[in-house]
Amino acid sequence: MKWALVLGLVVVSAFFLYPTVNWYTTDAGERAKLEAARLRPRWLLNLGLDLKGGTHLIMEVEVDKLQKDQTVKDALTQAIEVIRNRVDQFGVGETLIARQGERWIVVQLPGITDSKAAKEIIGKTALLEFRMVDSSEAGRKALQKIAELGAPFHEGKVKPEAEKLVPPGTALLPGREDSFYLVSASAPLTGAHLRDARVQTGGDYGLPVVDFKLDDEGGKTFGTLTGNNVGTNLAIILDGIVYSAPVIKGRIGGGSGYIEGNFKMDDARALAVVLRAGALPAPVRIIEERTVGPTLGEDSIRSGRLGCLVGIGAIFVFFVIYYKLGGLFTDVSLTLNLFFLLGIMAYLGSTLTLPGIAGIALNVAMAVDANILILERIREELGRGKPFRLAVESGFDQSASAIFDSNLTVLCAGLMLFQFGTGPIKGFAVTLSLGTIISMFTSQVCTRMMFDAWFADRDVTEMSL
Repeated sequence: MKWALVLGLVVVSAFFLYPTVNWYTTDAGERAKLEAARLRPRWLLNLGLDLKGGTHLIMEVEVDKLQKDQTVKDALTQAIEVIRNRVDQFGVGETLIARQGERWIVVQLPGITDSKAAKEIIGKTALLEFRMVDSSEAGRKALQKIAELGAPFHEGKVKPEAEKLVPPGTALLPGREDSFYLVSASAPLTGAHLRDARVQTGGDYGLPVVDFKLDDEGGKTFGTLTGNNVGTNLAIILDGIVYSAPVIKGRIGGGSGYIEGNFKMDDARALAVVLRAGALPAPVRIIEERTVGPTLGEDSIRSGRLGCLVGIGAIFVFFVIYYKLGGLFTDVSLTLNLFFLLGIMAYLGSTLTLPGIAGIALNVAMAVDANILILERIREELGRGKPFRLAVESGFDQSASAIFDSNLTVLCAGLMLFQFGTGPIKGFAVTLSLGTIISMFTSQVCTRMMFDAWFADRDVTEMSL
């Protein structure tokens, strides 16, 4: 039964690791084929910013534009949560999103070299509003006079001469394609009631649209708003820009609708992401931007790989020379330990950083320590004259408590680091905690199974350790 369990774990780990290994290639021709097929070669695990490169941003919340009842601390907390939700939906792993100082937020995006696209998604305020277009006679005349002035906006603000022509109770807002609209000054419905937003194919000529759903309260308001304004244009506004202004043909119940605006598919997906994640409490601006290249990462990987191979190889040779057959069993146990750990990390989609590599190295050291405790305890029992079979059983049993206590202490520390740490610290905590659990299994179960299998077909009365 135990052998079946271990064999099953080996097969499952190999299954999780095989696709990542199979896709990786250093041949230029093969890499070109994979790129053409949109199958990018991958490493064994996802790599963090310190190994892979990416984008580093420092963002500042414009606190002067906060609502009067909102504190800076609450605004920063909300902004961090919104940015984290957007990044998670963007599909970026091992991100660092943390507060820095009184009004700044640090964002690290491993593997994202297109900083422009990242900034558009992360930094968009995403304030969704529904306002009625002013279709009155006075509004049409005012709009005509504003059009005669030429472009009514300068650097995103209404020009003073155009502002004078705006009727009371209305606001002049730009559209997406050099157009502008007169809309009601207040918004009877905002994105605060938004429940979901998804990209669909529809609208004119089958172009992408963003389908949205409102909660119960927002659905009732939306139904009342559309029912009372049949035949009038409804402006759908995001961050002060009118994306579309369709004519209301009838009451829209159920709290659902869609936003169209001649989107490209990528634009529609980005808009759906920011709408789902919610609106930022205030605009944010980029005060520092750095694109980290992968050169440092490649050097770190190369040096770390060489160091790991030399260190692990020296440990394996030492065990075989010093502990003979017991050392060979330990080497197999250590190999299984690393294999299971990498398999679980691949399954979880974990991202490997330099602190994560340090966690793996520490895990190997602890696994070595556990096996040394077992083998030395067996040697002590042999020195007391016990038969080899009994000495092995006694060695495993009497070393178990010390191994369990030491690993439990490390596991508690790892869980605390994961709970209160951020970014790379969590990566270190994950590899350390997983490795600790796996090392207890391999040292206490796998190594003992190999000793038991050796005894099963042999009458062992003496064995050198």
